[in-house]
Amino acid sequence: MTKALSVLLIDDNPARAEIVEAGLRAAGYRLLARLEGTQDLTARVRELEPDVVVVSTDSPSRDAIEDMRRSTEQQPRPIALFVDRSDPATIAAAMEAGVSAYVVKGLSEDRVRPVVDVAVGHFNRYHAMREELERARLTLLERKSIDRAKGLLMEQNGLTEEAAYKLLRKLAMDQNKRIGEVAQDLVTYAKVLKK
Repeated sequence: MTKALSVLLIDDNPARAEIVEAGLRAAGYRLLARLEGTQDLTARVRELEPDVVVVSTDSPSRDAIEDMRRSTEQQPRPIALFVDRSDPATIAAAMEAGVSAYVVKGLSEDRVRPVVDVAVGHFNRYHAMREELERARLTLLERKSIDRAKGLLMEQNGLTEEAAYKLLRKLAMDQNKRIGEVAQDLVTYAKVLKK
């Protein structure tokens, strides 16, 4: 059995908030709290640790979007945003701020679950791609360090490329480190010695 998602709801309109709360309950989500605005959002997210943040509003202000941006930068999590009215610039700013699902008009109890599910799905996919991109970036940097270290070993010790790589690999095994770490250390030491 999967754990029920915990939700932090932000809405300053009690009637609209009741619709969202009913949708959250019907979906089996656990409502942690309802805030009337996004001020102190980062602190409240840190304190409550919700799985998802749901915001429903007439139209998000620049301050609200900035509050969401700060929150997602410091504590990434899905944000579903229900708005009564919007424009392309606000949508773009909200998505850039980390909003995972943005719904204009048509708020109803039965739409809450699909929108939250989409927000969670987009969030998970986006963060998986970011992690994969970061791994690829680190692999590329590591590859460059290895090539530089091999070049240094070839130049300093008159080794072939294959012999330089074998030496790097042996040093990595002897130090119980990844070959990229040993290569970066050699490159760093070479820069220090040149000064």
